[in-house]
Amino acid sequence: MRPLDGVVVVSLEQAVAVPYATRLLADLGARVIKIERPGVGDFARHYDSSCGEVSSYFAWTNVGKESVSLDINHPDGREVLDRLVARADVLLCNLSPRVWERLALEPPSSLIVGELSGYGWDGPYADRKAFDALVQSEAGLVSLTGEGDVMARAGISVADIAAGVQLHAAVLAALLQRGRTGSGVRLRLSLFEAMAEWMHQPMLYAAGTGAAAPRSGAHHPSIAPYGPVACADGAVHLAVQNDGQWQRLCSLIGLAAEERFATVASRVEHRDELQKLLERAFSAMTAAELLAALDAADVPAALTRPITDLPTHPQLGTWVDVQVPGGSVRMLPPPVAGFEWSPGAVPELGAHNDHVLRWLGYSAEELSSLRLRSVL
Repeated sequence: MRPLDGVVVVSLEQAVAVPYATRLLADLGARVIKIERPGVGDFARHYDSSCGEVSSYFAWTNVGKESVSLDINHPDGREVLDRLVARADVLLCNLSPRVWERLALEPPSSLIVGELSGYGWDGPYADRKAFDALVQSEAGLVSLTGEGDVMARAGISVADIAAGVQLHAAVLAALLQRGRTGSGVRLRLSLFEAMAEWMHQPMLYAAGTGAAAPRSGAHHPSIAPYGPVACADGAVHLAVQNDGQWQRLCSLIGLAAEERFATVASRVEHRDELQKLLERAFSAMTAAELLAALDAADVPAALTRPITDLPTHPQLGTWVDVQVPGGSVRMLPPPVAGFEWSPGAVPELGAHNDHVLRWLGYSAEELSSLRLRSVL
């Protein structure tokens, strides 16, 4: 038995944030019924075409779900939605707040409702469009990422992921609370607030020092040596965080104690000179040789690998073939072990219309009528 077996989640979702939260719930056994627009579906289905007939985003965030294509603005489609809500344990939505208000749903008191917006439901930004890169920019992450005068967005949809993880955790807590009280709860979260929560450390640093940490590329802004160091055939990433590690690194390269490198702060101040010394010492070594030497000296380090190496990384031994529309892709199981997991397919648009509506009590004739009127 999986932890969420028997829990029904209905989700009016699109893009990444809420779909990621519901994917995590599906991983734990929840039955996730994804509502999509007839003929169009979740617009993230077609961000790219790298996974059969769907995008890499969609394949990643929609494993094991049921897809129902439903025109929720049609009176008969609204009736289907009402029946689904009546059978659900959890209802999630990241359509615009205006769409949510227009639906005027009346959920039962035991239902857990989770709403995700871009910037919240009030305040000067309430009606602004909010996508991942925009939220990264507004929350200050773009200003911290990059090197020198060049700013960059994070290479993954970190604002969406932050919101999805936090919404997933909140739903689990709400299910636990409902088990004790019998009552549901209304959860509200915005992409911006989720990203702002993750920005606490650099915000506190800037408030305490009077200035933001400088953009330093792959190097740590306030610790050195903490970043990639070039060697004969690539780079190795160092992460020297305390005096013991620093002394062992010095012994490895034969660097005598010097006042300019005596403390973390002084090593950051003289980062450029230190980087040149390290790269001179490591220039004749391959990345594999350097990593082996650092491991032997108990100096924290890692290879700087391209993303194309991840599928063959020696530490990742378990991969699973997941069916997607038009093919299959290899994916990793959930990173937290301990629960049974067997991935369901990534659904085609409307693949579960008949299955779900029959579960709701619709007859074959009623289903045919709904299809004829483009409700499904």
